[in-house]
Order: sequence, then C-alpha cells, then structure tokens
Amino acid sequence: MKLFMASLATESNSFSPIPTGWSGFRESLYTKTASRGEPGLYAVALTTWRNRAEALGWDVAEGLATYAQPAGPTVREVYETIRDDILTDLQAAMPVDVVLLSMHGAMIAQGYDDCEGDMLARVRQIVGPDVAVGLEVDPHCHLTELMLDNATAIICYKEYPHVDISERADELFTICADAAEGKIAPVMRDYDCRMMAMYHTPFQPVRGYVDAMQAAEGQGGVLSVSLAHGFPWGDNPRVGARTLAITDGDADLAEQTARDFGERLWALRNDLPRSYPTLEEGLDRAMAAPKGPVVLADFADNAGGGAPSDSTFVLREVLNRGLRDVALSLFWDPVLVQMCLDAGLGAQMSVRVGGKIGPMSGDPVDLKVTVRGINRDAYQLFGSAPTSAGDCVWLEADGVHIVVNSKRTQTFHPSIFTELGLDLDAMKIVVVKSSQHFYAGFAPIASEVIHLATPGAIAPDYTIIPYTKRDDRFWPKTQDPFSQP
Repeated sequence: MKLFMASLATESNSFSPIPTGWSGFRESLYTKTASRGEPGLYAVALTTWRNRAEALGWDVAEGLATYAQPAGPTVREVYETIRDDILTDLQAAMPVDVVLLSMHGAMIAQGYDDCEGDMLARVRQIVGPDVAVGLEVDPHCHLTELMLDNATAIICYKEYPHVDISERADELFTICADAAEGKIAPVMRDYDCRMMAMYHTPFQPVRGYVDAMQAAEGQGGVLSVSLAHGFPWGDNPRVGARTLAITDGDADLAEQTARDFGERLWALRNDLPRSYPTLEEGLDRAMAAPKGPVVLADFADNAGGGAPSDSTFVLREVLNRGLRDVALSLFWDPVLVQMCLDAGLGAQMSVRVGGKIGPMSGDPVDLKVTVRGINRDAYQLFGSAPTSAGDCVWLEADGVHIVVNSKRTQTFHPSIFTELGLDLDAMKIVVVKSSQHFYAGFAPIASEVIHLATPGAIAPDYTIIPYTKRDDRFWPKTQDPFSQP
C-alpha cells in the first residue's frame, strides 16, 4: 500500500484588511518534511499518518505542508502555485492507494470560494474513483458539496479549543485504510442546521453533545460523526453549522444520523449563547473578584479569526481607569519589537502601541515603557503542538504589562508571559487576544475566565456580518429559518 499526504491550510476572513500572500505561508510552515518532527499545528496530522503508515509497512510520499495565519482571502497566484505544487507531487507519486490531506476547511482565495473543494476535485481527477481520499479539517469549516462529492471521508476536529487533532487524524487514517483494503465502503451525508454560533466544547450543553457524537461512533454501522461549526466571517454560500455522518455503505443511515444530530443541535440553540459582557462590565467584574488572576478574552481581536491583533480598546480602558497589575498579550507590532530589541533589556522608551492596521484596531496608544523581558524566537503550546510567536518583548508602563510580538498569532498559553519572566500569579487581570483556544492553557491558572464582547474585527454578533454570498435563513438572524422558503 502507498500513502500520499500533504497540507494546505488557512482560515479566510472575507472582511479582513490583511491579504494572505506568500509571507503568511512562509513565515508559519512551508516544508515537505513536516512529518519528520516539524513543530506546528498542521504538522500534527502528517506526523500521525506517517507513523501509522510506516507501522503497517506502507510506502509514504509526502508533499508540501504549509499554513498561514488567518487573514483575508489568499492571493490567487499564491493559492494556485501551492495547490499545483501538491498536485504535481501527487502525480509523480502515482499509483497510490490512499491520499490524506490536512486543510482548514474555510480557505477562500481570489476567484475560489471553496479551496478545499477545488483541491479535492483535482486530486480525484488524478487518482480516479477507487482511491481512498481523506480530509481532516477544522470544525470552523465550510462543508461544501464539492468537498463531499470528491472525498471518501471527511472528519472535523471535535474539540474547541482544538486539542484532538492527532486523535481525529488517527480515525481518518483508519477509515481510509479500511476503505482502501475493501473492508468498508464509507458513505457521507450532511445536514444544514441553519445556525450560526460558537460551540465551546468544555462547557455544557456542547460538552454533552460532543460526548454523544463520540458515543454514536462504532455503533450499528456509524463510522464517524462530525459537527462543522462553520466560520462566521467567511463569506461562503455554505457558511454555518452542519452535521456530518459517515456510515459503512448505508446512505439512509448516514442521512438519518446527520439529521438526528442536526435536530438535536437545533433543540439546544437557546442554551448555546454564552454571556459576553461588555468591556466595561468585564473589567468591573474582574476588579471585584476576591483574587486573581482573572483572565479576560479579547474575543474580537483574535488573530486566529483574521483580526489584526493590535486593537487598543481594552488597553485604553485599563489605562483610563488607572489599573495596575494587568498583563495583556499579544500585540502584533514587528516594528516596535525590533526597536525594543535594538534598545535592549532595561531600556526606557517612548513608544506607540497598537491601532495601526485599520479602524477596528482603535487608536494608537502612546506610552513611556521599560523593556522588562525579551524572548527571541518564542514558542507557545497549542494543545501538544508548539507554535511560533516570533520575537516577544515585555513592556511595563506603571504596572501595566504588555507583550508585543513580531509574528501575528493569538495567545494560546501562559508560557507566552512566563518565558519572559512575568509572574502571572502577581497579576490581578490577564487579557488575552483570543476567542477560545487560550482556554485549555489559561483556565487552570485563572480564578475566573470572562469572554468579552469587545469592539474589533470579529465581534461576536452574527446578525450584523455583511454577507454577500449567503441568505439570511440562519438562526439567530432569523428566528425560524426552516419556515422560510
């Protein structure tokens, strides 16, 4: 047996002012040996697949693995060049028995609303109808007809934060290997839930829903159940929540299973929305807490959703209130980072922080700061995967501690502070620019976690997103979307 595997991934925010070009991919991950110990989120699946294949004595051909931090749609020439590189390597590797791809599922490029579907259709054209083609995607994906028509099996990560990438990769390998060997005949069906929401899996009722999906797998011919959350800021005709079921040769069972889980999610809809206090309300709660640190999530400035990660709304309110023992990260500002590196540890400087990319970044803040810590080529953990944050600098301004960095990324783990020497136990408030992926790392050290409804590029109000490619038949914009023609 022979496996070909590759990865091309980014999450495209159609409304982001930041284009996704060559620098976005090449600064994050760009290699044809990702499975040989390369750090990063999109090396995890390939490493899992190589280990499984080699344990079975299979031949392995590995194509390009590349990933760009979420931003605006990918430049057309960049997408087509990367795609064709992978397809050329697949053609050279033929004949193969299994193709496994790790992609995000919400990649949009200039001229392509559905990069994953485009890639799968071209893969299928090369390998023919009988080769098992598997796709692992982020649940914040657009599950399209072109993807479903050309894949043998699609599996989404189940957890948000995404701490189960390796486990889902392992499941996908098993299904595709069994299909290639003629042991099973996977059939996929999906169901449109007509919902737009955030599904935070550590909390009920979503925790119970995910557990039920996993309990259904392996029962009565059901091979896999996924919830595609959708990525609300991707302007795609299929954006929104969909359930997906894979069964062994039984299309009716797959359709019924997907419908059952979709209707179950719909029944939970009024219990799903989490409380998002305003910036002012969140700071009031944090200051009234008996002990710290209280972790505040600056939801709307999450680089992982395509936001610039340089908004100043929270910082300005902290300064206006005269608060102390507050730590904030990550502010993306490679120019300021370089200035601080040149000045050196202990330098006192007048600097301008944030507010650089656009209106959703707020106004810049001018401060007198001291450079308290420097961490070159910093990494933080996302689950078990180390992810690069570039060079990081800790700045202090009268008890307010700000971490700026050179590579745009969200805050995943407390190590982004502690590796600089900043003691989070001494902080009253810790502010992280992230929507949910911070939770696994920060919840164990927090006295309380509060997700803020901050201003910014991805504010958590799905009724105001200016879609041009899908209709309004989704909850909560339409209270009963199923009654609409």
